[in-house]
Amino acid sequence: MSRSSKKGPFINPKLLKKIAKSKAGDAAPIKTWSRDSEISPEMVGFTFLVHNGRDFIEVRASEDMVGHRLGEFSPTRKFVKHGGKMQREIEKGGETSATQPAAAPKK
Repeated sequence: MSRSSKKGPFINPKLLKKIAKSKAGDAAPIKTWSRDSEISPEMVGFTFLVHNGRDFIEVRASEDMVGHRLGEFSPTRKFVKHGGKMQREIEKGGETSATQPAAAPKK
């Protein structure tokens, strides 16, 4: 469910202060824990370090991101591939044990 249109977008006031202090082309990123803040047009061109619960992920705000939240660009879960052991063998290019010919029995 989205936020009420009469309230307007939520942007953390501390984050707005940090943006006002720094310049648009400034090399130093703005560190924030406010994942729920929406990206506004004033934020375009700034680099943010958004906390994902473990470390900070660098996010550079562009015009396409306006209206989205900062947390959308800082994933909190690491994707681990599906498939397990058989999938790893396929990716290596090797054959699985089921498709290899049976070895001759030793005498």
